Amino acid sequence: MSDAAPFWKTKSLSEMNREEWESLCDGCGRCCLNKLEDEDTGKFLYTRTACKLLDLKTCQCTDYPNRAARVPDCVSLTPENVSKLGWLPQTCAYRLLEEGKSLAWWHPLVSGRTETVAEAGINVAGEAYSEEGITVEQLVDHIWKLPKAKRKAV
Repeated sequence: MSDAAPFWKTKSLSEMNREEWESLCDGCGRCCLNKLEDEDTGKFLYTRTACKLLDLKTCQCTDYPNRAARVPDCVSLTPENVSKLGWLPQTCAYRLLEEGKSLAWWHPLVSGRTETVAEAGINVAGEAYSEEGITVEQLVDHIWKLPKAKRKAV
């Protein structure tokens, strides 16, 4: 077994290859929720309404390769824009690493299991619903405080 540190501890976001970059996504679906920005505070408020392409059971994009063409306001994360996206969830691996923080215990790269994202209560499965039929004006009625991660089971 290798004692080498994992790539996310030794490389900057811009040094990662495509496979490493993509593996940082924990599949929580939080970034696919519609968000509102409070004009007074600049804080972002999440809603329970999700992008029409988000599979609400698996929290995966149903058309990841074509998402930007199908959803014009879909933002593709890059090493250059991560620090500028104030709406990225506090739990987002891209945000955490950009801020010099560690990945959480439940992140699949740490736990070795994709199920820990759901076990920690981080993914939006069972909480979010499709944005279809909801107007921008109605989003305020769907504001949701993202739950904090559950503690690691001992």
